[in-house]
Amino acid sequence: MAENATMMAAKPRKQWQLIVRRFFRHRAAIVGMVIFAVLVFLAVFGPMLWKYDASDLNLGRYLPPELDHPFGTGQIGDDVFAKVLSGTGFSMQIAVVAALINTAVGVILGSIAGYYRSWVDSAVSRLTDLVLIIPTFLVAAVLSRNTFSTAELSQGGGSSNWLQVAIILGLTNWMVTARTVRGMVLSLREKEFVEAARALGGGPGRVIFKHILPNTMDVVIVNATIAMAQAVLLESALSFVGLGVKYPDTSLGLLINENQNELLIHPWLFYFPFIFIVLISLSVNFIGDGLRDAFDPRQKRVRA
Repeated sequence: MAENATMMAAKPRKQWQLIVRRFFRHRAAIVGMVIFAVLVFLAVFGPMLWKYDASDLNLGRYLPPELDHPFGTGQIGDDVFAKVLSGTGFSMQIAVVAALINTAVGVILGSIAGYYRSWVDSAVSRLTDLVLIIPTFLVAAVLSRNTFSTAELSQGGGSSNWLQVAIILGLTNWMVTARTVRGMVLSLREKEFVEAARALGGGPGRVIFKHILPNTMDVVIVNATIAMAQAVLLESALSFVGLGVKYPDTSLGLLINENQNELLIHPWLFYFPFIFIVLISLSVNFIGDGLRDAFDPRQKRVRA
């Protein structure tokens, strides 16, 4: 029995077990995951559980935070807590969609450039360099202004636009992912298992998506979490200058934009949405740091 216990204890752990153990030993990542889980719960279930709706009015103008209105009320007697819950949901939706688009575009372009090399690599690399020169916020602002102006003319305004914002953010922030994936694919394409897959008749698509990309998932996942945090901040900045989410949708950045003149007189209208933006960004960044350290192959030893 003792011998069997010793053999089981000495049995090496699988790679995914090491990754999970390293992640859960990263204290900041655990704190970030807890905060993010709470924010997701509030965004999904908060509007259903809270007694006031974001559209409720005439609840009392400019009431300071109290038990009945923990975040106070606004200019038209609306409950700020209800609006922050709604804004958090929209901001998170935008961040997730933008990160998915960002990751998909970056992975596809990076893998094609790294695998085919030659003029394909040069073309993709020059495109990436060109887009990197121009500030992401400027590109997103120009696209948002042109897109929303056209939509308002054709639809008469008042239509949902959070998805348009998410798509624009996803299409303007893929460059880092593309360059990272390209570098990894350039290295992996020379490995023996890739040569074997090609020798067995595997086409470029099969080799890339079945044999190469699975070995880049650690970096892709980490970059996706970073892209989420960047999307939250970019969306907030666009909405703050009036080029992001429009009514009837809402977001944390839009709430800050609506109440920026209230900072000195009624500060709770500004600070609570701002705090939620900071919490989302920090929690996602902490999770990304934990994943990066967990996937790091140089960390071979994990304490029991």
